[in-house]
Amino acid sequence: MTQRLLIVDDDPALRGLLSEYLTGAGYEVVAVADGAAMERERNQGHFDLVVLDLMLPGDDGLKLCRELRAKSGVAILMLTARSEEVDRVLGLEMGADDYVSKPFSPRELLARVRTILRRTGDGASRSGTRLRFAGWTLQLASRTLIDSEGVVVPLSSRELRLLQMLAESPNRVLTRDQLMEALAGRDAGPFDRTIDVMISRVRRRLRDDAREPHLIRTVRNEGYLLAATVERVD
Repeated sequence: MTQRLLIVDDDPALRGLLSEYLTGAGYEVVAVADGAAMERERNQGHFDLVVLDLMLPGDDGLKLCRELRAKSGVAILMLTARSEEVDRVLGLEMGADDYVSKPFSPRELLARVRTILRRTGDGASRSGTRLRFAGWTLQLASRTLIDSEGVVVPLSSRELRLLQMLAESPNRVLTRDQLMEALAGRDAGPFDRTIDVMISRVRRRLRDDAREPHLIRTVRNEGYLLAATVERVD
């Protein structure tokens, strides 16, 4: 089945360029100019990934990203300006799966899209797999966490992959470079906060106290580990 992409950007020239390029790469593409049009399109059909510009008329990309993530596990790729490092971090904190800084080439954007969708597909390919630990169930197919009372917590593809990696190697330290390579296809630079932001997000999903975390623990100068017994249910 052809994967569907939704582009949200108020620049008509960029919308046209990306629509043509991504359609040529085999995707079904819908392009709109603002958040209101985005919601109309999402109400009419399923999308596998949303390409969301940070600067939009009306509700900006950060607000739209937060609202999307609160109710959906759809993959989100944010478009930002190179100077907006704080906003890029905020985008990740609000649930974006990745970002591309403007200006960028269509080829670079396509590579990021493919990486995100591949991560999403990796989880879906094991549709029956559930990982249970500490009262939580990680459902790989639906990209959700379920707590002991049945409350469902949607996850972004990065959150899913990060938690899946930790849960598949319980009580074993995973380095920041290992996590960054799996999540973004590169090593973690000394000033790169991506992994720290994602760990913080997953801790919040698990209601794990950031000041004294009991589930996802920081091992100083080494990395992170999930301190729990994990049961795999296929």
